[in-house]
Amino acid sequence: MALSESDITVAILNWNGIHHLKQFLPSVLAHSGNARIRVIDNASTDDSVAWLRDTHPKVELDILDRNHGFTGGYNIGIQNISTPLVVLLNSDVETSPSWIVPLLALMNSKPGIAACQPKIVSWAQPNQFEYAGAAGGFIDSYGYPFCRGRLFGSCELDEGQYNQARPVFWASGACMMIRRDEFINSGGLETRFFAHMEEIDLCWRLWHRGKEVWVEPASEVLHLGAGTLSKTSPKKTFLNFRNGLAMLFINSSGDWAAIRIASRLLLDGLAGIQFLFKGEFANCFAIIRAHFAFYSGIAYWLKRRQENSNARTSAVPHKVIFRGSLVNTYFLLGKRKFSQLLELRD
Repeated sequence: MALSESDITVAILNWNGIHHLKQFLPSVLAHSGNARIRVIDNASTDDSVAWLRDTHPKVELDILDRNHGFTGGYNIGIQNISTPLVVLLNSDVETSPSWIVPLLALMNSKPGIAACQPKIVSWAQPNQFEYAGAAGGFIDSYGYPFCRGRLFGSCELDEGQYNQARPVFWASGACMMIRRDEFINSGGLETRFFAHMEEIDLCWRLWHRGKEVWVEPASEVLHLGAGTLSKTSPKKTFLNFRNGLAMLFINSSGDWAAIRIASRLLLDGLAGIQFLFKGEFANCFAIIRAHFAFYSGIAYWLKRRQENSNARTSAVPHKVIFRGSLVNTYFLLGKRKFSQLLELRD
């Protein structure tokens, strides 16, 4: 039986984000049809909860005991949701009219799809793809994520060049529709990540379980971005590099894990040198701390790697992985557009 809008819960994680809720929640309420809207609050200390109760009493509230981060907050919140489909939606996302319809249609048309995302463009520059998701996420052989429409910091203009729905390696946590049972059965988000890279890790596990991840550009949302941490924040740098190492290690098999981590040690070192030349000493130190944090937690990551290996039933198809180094392609060959990666073209 086909699922309907009433089978969807749009779950917005909030932590002291009343300013985002005031600005962006009205579009979600106006454009989400019969979907349920639920705010999962990570023990905010601002007036978020009181404001929601006073101004939007129909919005469901799930108030957590403390700040569990992006990962823990959603893991707990989705356990408390009963609908078969859930949309993880950042509080700084503005939705477009009927945005939910194409995503629902895609999920109904292909039962093997566990998760999907819309096209994500910049709220400040709507003609440009947004960093966190663009038109679907991919990854290279060394664990560096990128998007159809965004390589490293280069975001392309949206000229309709990526309007085709297709499988992708990962769907953005800024706006991801996922089957609730697949989220739970795959283990949810890695709690130790706290934030950043968690949706990529989740999608990697979904592919290994024989499920698919897609992008549906017929749906479009606008993302402000950097709502919690700025792009230049040393904390964000630390989380991205530590979680990137862990994600690569726990999802790789055989000798590939050691080879990839050794390669990342060199490539991340080059990134650190680049920060030094820019005078961003805190970000350089954040990369060093990230590596030490990963190595010091190796016992836990080994356990998670074994668990992932035991649950693996399928290989990730080549069409969603760039079989090369994005660092070399971007910095040495000067390729700045997804369309220049020939093996991944639509």
